[in-house]
Amino acid sequence: MSGETATKGTCVIIGASHGGVNCATALRREGWEGNIILIDSDPVVPYHKPPLSKAYLTSDDAIDKNLLKSLESYEKDAIDLRLGIKVNSIQPKEKTITLSDGATVSYDKLVIATGARPIIPPIPGLDTAVHVYPLRTAQNISDIRCFMKSSTLKRVVVIGGGYIGLETAASLKKLGAEVVVLEREDRILARVTAPEMSAFFHELHARNGVEVLTGKNVSAIETHDSYNEVICADGSRYPADMLIVGVGIFVNKELAEQAQLTIENGILVNEKAQTSDENIYAIGDCTFHYNPHYKRNIRLESVQNAVDQSKVAAASICGKSPVYDSIPWFWSDQYDVKLQMVGLSLGYNQIILRHEPANPNSFSVWYFQDDVLLSVDAVNNAKAYVIGTKLIKDGHTIDKEKLVAVEALKMDAILNPQTDNLF
Repeated sequence: MSGETATKGTCVIIGASHGGVNCATALRREGWEGNIILIDSDPVVPYHKPPLSKAYLTSDDAIDKNLLKSLESYEKDAIDLRLGIKVNSIQPKEKTITLSDGATVSYDKLVIATGARPIIPPIPGLDTAVHVYPLRTAQNISDIRCFMKSSTLKRVVVIGGGYIGLETAASLKKLGAEVVVLEREDRILARVTAPEMSAFFHELHARNGVEVLTGKNVSAIETHDSYNEVICADGSRYPADMLIVGVGIFVNKELAEQAQLTIENGILVNEKAQTSDENIYAIGDCTFHYNPHYKRNIRLESVQNAVDQSKVAAASICGKSPVYDSIPWFWSDQYDVKLQMVGLSLGYNQIILRHEPANPNSFSVWYFQDDVLLSVDAVNNAKAYVIGTKLIKDGHTIDKEKLVAVEALKMDAILNPQTDNLF
């Protein structure tokens, strides 16, 4: 592809969340001179998603205080933003897409940034229950805020003890709700963290007045006038004036399937964010991509990943040769606790729990596979997060005994001199 033709034509982006918006902006930075059409079924101007279950939920701010970019920014970059419109189908041979309003749009390059949607489990009675809300859009949070302001009874049951469910439980408790979290596994955060971290957050919520119950498999919902009753398989019952459903997500891969793109736990992309069709790219939560550091394909539900992939896709579309090579990172805010996570702990066979003598409210969990550091969870400990990120990225070997024993956490204090040069 010549330099001139690489930046001409029309690029259509389906999905205007973090990945799609950042891809559109990055295309202009990389020199794309053609049309950019950004389409999303959400009628609201694209907004930040992470604060929805935290700061945005507990504030009175309008969503326009939480936008990814102002409307003027889209106009300045000549980005054709089309909201409240659904893409019905992709025709790869014709290089067109069909919209819900009947229009057909042609593209030279297409980016799929469709993300994911909440799982609504097939629990008997859930479809007829009152005041049931998932946690994905600004409208969801607006509905929850309206309920909290208008209802005199604020008994809330959160189904699902993952990070989103726990963040929402903390926020609703701050707003004066009586909150119960029901988790079907034997501990909260079972899929993503060590038992020690699960125990910490369980105790944190209990200390703040939220009842967290594990081993609770919800089997039915009964609705009585203006409230629900959540029934578990063990026969226990929990009244709920409002139900929050946070049990996971489905990848929005239907358009990619219809277009006969390769699907493997998401839309399969290469190191350039390119799908099995050379003119179609995919980014964000919906992708299954190769991570060179972990030497395997992964799918991440992460703003950071969506933004990183958006930049790679934009550069690739403009005829450059970028390669995706990022270390995943995440965060969670609950009460006065900030958890920062870097890396992926899957496959760990040892953890090291490090406390900071100078700060009793600060600690970190270091996940190892033999001598390889896989990830770090840092609680109120930005230093551990930063050092862990550097160590994982550069592949340094750590002296585990020193990691536990050193008084002040420093890079040169915990490196193993037999395998690494001291900094």
